[in-house]
Amino acid sequence: MTTHWHILVVDDEEVMRESLAAWLREDGYLVDTAESGTVAIGMAKERDYAIYFIDMKMPGGIDGIETMMEIRKVHQEASIIIVTAYATVDTAITAMKEGAQEYIVKPCNPEEISLLVGRIIKVKNLQRENSILRKKLTKQYSFHDVVSKSPAMLGIFDLVRDVASLRSTVLIRGESGTGKEMIARAVHFSGDRTGKPFVGVSCAALAETLLESELFGHEKGSFTGAAAQRKGKFEMAHGGTIFLDEIGDISPKLQMDLLRVLQERRFYRVGGTEEIEVDVRVIAATHVDLERAVREGKFRDDLYYRLNVISITLPPLRDRREDIPLLAETFIERLAHELGKEITGITDGALRILMNYDWPGNVRELENAIERAMVTAKSKLLTEEDCAFVGAKPAVGADEWTIPPNMTLEEAENRIISATLQRTRGNITETAGILGIDRSTLYDRLKKYNIPRP
Repeated sequence: MTTHWHILVVDDEEVMRESLAAWLREDGYLVDTAESGTVAIGMAKERDYAIYFIDMKMPGGIDGIETMMEIRKVHQEASIIIVTAYATVDTAITAMKEGAQEYIVKPCNPEEISLLVGRIIKVKNLQRENSILRKKLTKQYSFHDVVSKSPAMLGIFDLVRDVASLRSTVLIRGESGTGKEMIARAVHFSGDRTGKPFVGVSCAALAETLLESELFGHEKGSFTGAAAQRKGKFEMAHGGTIFLDEIGDISPKLQMDLLRVLQERRFYRVGGTEEIEVDVRVIAATHVDLERAVREGKFRDDLYYRLNVISITLPPLRDRREDIPLLAETFIERLAHELGKEITGITDGALRILMNYDWPGNVRELENAIERAMVTAKSKLLTEEDCAFVGAKPAVGADEWTIPPNMTLEEAENRIISATLQRTRGNITETAGILGIDRSTLYDRLKKYNIPRP
């Protein structure tokens, strides 16, 4: 995760101030400077710096200790390093007693400064990551990861709680980008398997032979390239949950193999003779109309009935527009950490743009749009200008095309993917969201049609 840490250097001596700032900038930090404690306090009110270097003796009525104490009133957890040319035991004790994290003596050693700052930043990175992880875990158990006030979604949350500790197979339906894997995780982490593995597999991403090996593992020498025995996802998920995404895309042979696992809870590795027994809860997901696939003979009816014990259907984002403001704020809060951007919210005008769009790529497309807007944003709030690209149609001209006679479906798919990839400047996540497919499916199509990324 990339973040940009800001440091403030406070010293009345310009040479010392600028030298220290230059050393820190060489290490890749973003550094501001202040020539007095009063100026520094004002700057601290505008921004929470990661570290403050503050000179102990400064003229003008406010010294380093007083400056530090005033900054701590604004930012209680501020990391403050007192710098002085007058090193005594008393001043060191005073500085540390009043809350200084470190105390260094002039003339400063650049290597010492680098090590000191690196140590503090490492701790801050760990604290930030732990904070985010704690929030994620809390959200998983309380459904905060799936933000919604929609009655339909609240009903789904209740259903998830009811079935979480059952062994029954769950089938999650919904358009691409609606959050099927997040609901699968909610089922797993809300039940009695929470301490066991959650293993996800995208059934659309791999060819039949590779997917078979991925699911069930293989023995050494069972096929070309099988240099060693390998456990499959079912074995890895023993005691926990296996999530089979895009189950509607698996081949007839794998449908039969999967049916046997669901019925008997045992299987053979590819090329193996030893039967392996597993205790695994299966959660499957699809955006395909499986009932239609069954009627057309593309999907086994007995497997469908085995999978469809508990059915959860996720509504598209256009049918729960009341969730768009909540989701936008959630994404802004999380992405601000990841992007190192001080963005705290979104204006009413920008929110209207989001509310008026149908989001064919659903929640995933909304998240990608928020990230794109934040990357180019110039203020602390996302504005209408930042979100103007949402729902914008390409200009008539070079991108406009009509379907030529005799064009095959594959040729059309190739052109649509290529054009969308160009518009997003090669952003795989955004392209997948716009097209309404998973990233793994998009990668598969790029490879199939040999489409280069811009």
